[in-house]
Amino acid sequence: MSKQIILITGISGRIGSKVAEYFSQDYQIIGFDITPPVNPKIDFIKVDISSDENVLKGLELLKKNYGDEIASVIHLAAYYSFAEPESKKYDQITVKGTQRFLKGLAHFQLEQFIFSSTMLIYKPTQPGIKITEDSAIAPSWGYPRSKTQTEHLIHELRKGFSSVNLRIAGVYDDKCHSIPLSNQMQRIFENQLESHLFSGDIHCGSSFVHMNDLVEAIGLCVKKRKELPEEINLLIGEAKTFSYDELQKKMAYSLYKKEWKTWRVPKPIAKIGAWFQDHLPFMKPSFIKPWMIQIADDHYELDISKAKRHLGWDPKKRVDETILQWAEELKKDPVAWYTENGLNIPNSLKKKAQ
Repeated sequence: MSKQIILITGISGRIGSKVAEYFSQDYQIIGFDITPPVNPKIDFIKVDISSDENVLKGLELLKKNYGDEIASVIHLAAYYSFAEPESKKYDQITVKGTQRFLKGLAHFQLEQFIFSSTMLIYKPTQPGIKITEDSAIAPSWGYPRSKTQTEHLIHELRKGFSSVNLRIAGVYDDKCHSIPLSNQMQRIFENQLESHLFSGDIHCGSSFVHMNDLVEAIGLCVKKRKELPEEINLLIGEAKTFSYDELQKKMAYSLYKKEWKTWRVPKPIAKIGAWFQDHLPFMKPSFIKPWMIQIADDHYELDISKAKRHLGWDPKKRVDETILQWAEELKKDPVAWYTENGLNIPNSLKKKAQ
């Protein structure tokens, strides 16, 4: 008996490759992306989701070579950037890309459509007040806004298949691979002035989820696809949210075995400082952009009881414990850790490595 098909968009990304690996034993995996996956054994069709012609051609190839029956589509392809709060690509790739993809899938016998949304679609809360799936939705910049619009599209275009919107926390793994967390770790490791300053409330924070736990949640969605409601939204993140200050102290103690003091900087001053770092030639560019300062106070604390109830899912990893692993690897080989996380390597570290 031939294996059922799972179609993964964005298969060459970090999440896509892990999801493909998870399902590879039990399902026939087909991947859509603009670049081939690292694993050459995965069946791959080159598809640019921002192109009508490309999506149509990709789906035609899929039907011709594998038939029209799909157990689950795991839709990860999307646009994301910390460089700017707004971009036309959010609409071109995330929103309209999903729209053309769903219209093409209407010609297939599809059981389930899983969409990788984000917890950032919600209105931020306060420490101690958890967000549920029914909390107020108020996306404040391009990325979460595009996810909200795409969720509405899935609801409107869904026909003959069930849908799951996974509203995912910030993803990290054993090597970090989280842009905000790796940059925070770098600032502390280098004892930068910025590592002692923060433009928001240091008692606020954001939920995270380990890659392995996210992949398991996706796996359970596929496994229980016949049991889940026709449409369901699920928050996927760790039950405990650590404040910015708690993460600062954990990182600093893991690296240096000492306390770390962080002072709050008024937003107008922080914005001026961020602007100068971005624009003056003798200043080192900063990860923190002026637009980020306005949302520095945003607090995301999740109630994951719905995912526990419907999936039997409970995250096994915790970001505070994983920081210890990052610190050991960073101290052992800073250049390798910086390279792995796409960070700029200062000359002092390059010289030490040489």
